[in-house]
Amino acid sequence: MNEFHHFLRTRRSVRRFKPDPVPASIVDRILATTIFAPSAHNLQPWRFALIQSGSAKEKLGNALTSKMRADSEAKGENQAEIENRVNNSLRRIAEAPVIILLCRDVSAIRTEEPEETTMSIQSVATAGLQLLLAAHAEGLGGNWICWPLYAQEAVQDVLKLSTEWQAQAMIFLGFEDEKPKEALRQSVKGLITYR
Repeated sequence: MNEFHHFLRTRRSVRRFKPDPVPASIVDRILATTIFAPSAHNLQPWRFALIQSGSAKEKLGNALTSKMRADSEAKGENQAEIENRVNNSLRRIAEAPVIILLCRDVSAIRTEEPEETTMSIQSVATAGLQLLLAAHAEGLGGNWICWPLYAQEAVQDVLKLSTEWQAQAMIFLGFEDEKPKEALRQSVKGLITYR
């Protein structure tokens, strides 16, 4: 296997990070590489909110977990399990040295046709993968988190983002403080249909 395939296959989701700060120059390089992801019609609808301060993390965590708690209580879930999930989420947000909120700029769409909306979401997702690979190239661990999808307006509000920026995901970055498990993947042969 060539070196680049090995690099791609060794990226893992990391959930525990060392408290060491990530130098701004590394974050800048990661984002500069991220924007070379492909996008439909080359519209480049991705936007990034860089979250590193304790107060911004706290506001983000409270916005996300308030919505999480309300949704879980509305479903009648066990209160102790809800609190455990909320506390775990708040801890993970606080411990992540860098959080990059991956947003979709709804003004960067040609038309309101459903297909164009889907293409812009796909484009932002492609940038998210590019970001994780760029972080891996810098020796950082990363983790893709979709929690903001459930609380887009709350996230916009607490972070004072433009209403045109829709939060799609947040990516935690930092120096790994765990050895990620080996990736378990299905056989590629079972995922292909030949015609």
